[in-house]
Amino acid sequence: MENEKISSKAKMLIAVAALGYFVDVYDLILFTVVRNPSLMSLGLSGSELLNQGLNLMNIQMGGMLIGGILWGIYGDKKGRKSVLFGSIILYSVANVLNGLVTDLNLYALLRFVAGIGLAGELGAGITLVNETLPPSKRGIGTLIIAGVGAAGAVFAPIIAGLSSDPEWWRTCYFIGGGMGLALLLLRLGTFESSMYVQMDLGVEKGNFFQLFSNGRIFKKYLYCILMGLPIWYIIGILVFSAPEISALVGIDGKLSGGDAIMYCYLGLALGDFASGALSQWLKSRGKAVFIYLVIAVGICIYYLFGMSNITTTHAYAMIAFLGFFGGYWAVFLTYSSEQFGTNIRMTVTTTVPNFVRGALIPISLLFKFLIPSVGLIHAASYVGILCFSLAIFAVSQLKETYGKSLDYIE
Repeated sequence: MENEKISSKAKMLIAVAALGYFVDVYDLILFTVVRNPSLMSLGLSGSELLNQGLNLMNIQMGGMLIGGILWGIYGDKKGRKSVLFGSIILYSVANVLNGLVTDLNLYALLRFVAGIGLAGELGAGITLVNETLPPSKRGIGTLIIAGVGAAGAVFAPIIAGLSSDPEWWRTCYFIGGGMGLALLLLRLGTFESSMYVQMDLGVEKGNFFQLFSNGRIFKKYLYCILMGLPIWYIIGILVFSAPEISALVGIDGKLSGGDAIMYCYLGLALGDFASGALSQWLKSRGKAVFIYLVIAVGICIYYLFGMSNITTTHAYAMIAFLGFFGGYWAVFLTYSSEQFGTNIRMTVTTTVPNFVRGALIPISLLFKFLIPSVGLIHAASYVGILCFSLAIFAVSQLKETYGKSLDYIE
């Protein structure tokens, strides 16, 4: 079984999915990097920058939540390949138009449309690769996709920093849209999953409500979402609040929010490769995720309570470590995708990562709610205890899927 070969067609598929996810992450992070210059260019200033920036971020996340459900159902009903095309056309065009906006309402509308487009890319790529590769090689395909994708987050701040022109943010959006449209040419070489094509005609496909109406399926689905919570807790709470946390714990110097995000994503990209390789080596998805979660808990405790009087270099190294052990996204997605039958696999693989991202909304609300009574550091630690406890419990409940045949229906 271990000498199963990856065909050249499958390699092409992995390359296209990986580059697609690279552009996807570039765009997601680009908005956070160019948020202030773009809003200042539209005439905003002071506290409006943060308030309107957060509004736009939530609008984009809302688009991703809705898009995740729509693309997932569409991919199960009409095929995986069509989602790869549709999602990339939508967010590439939205990006190009984003570079032309002169009005906040239009900016918001285009971030919503881009969010819908961005939601379909990863689920379609992972599902196609999982259904095409030999069972023992699936983890290799997804670790390449997630690792290359996370590198898009490092690329975004580099591109944004190439010019000091206040209107450069527009060019950054054009570059993202252009990369997406260029990818469409590569997409012409992709093919539909044979597992999907050969599914019986009478089978009900892409029934989103099936995930909630059947107790066994719902529990699996919920555990898959809970397993991913610590990833966005690390990115959205610990790293996003790095400037404030560094001031409170007495770090020598102040951390920059943009640099913190960049080091975190550098860690995530490396962590994705390593967690994927670890799951292949252990021949287990569950053990790889569990090991990452346990080590991440230790690093989070040190990050919140052990960093007094260290240099900013040391602090950025800790943020990269946080990213590395939060970098089990590839294994988490493969594990979730392998839990479900072909008739709802795409719906699951597309909605789970978007629900995990969307879970950042209640997580951050709880964090903000706790700060006045217990302070920022303890608020972050209490939220962390909740996220990690739920994730570790969820992993203990999921069945191992390494090497399992995916040719079945729910």
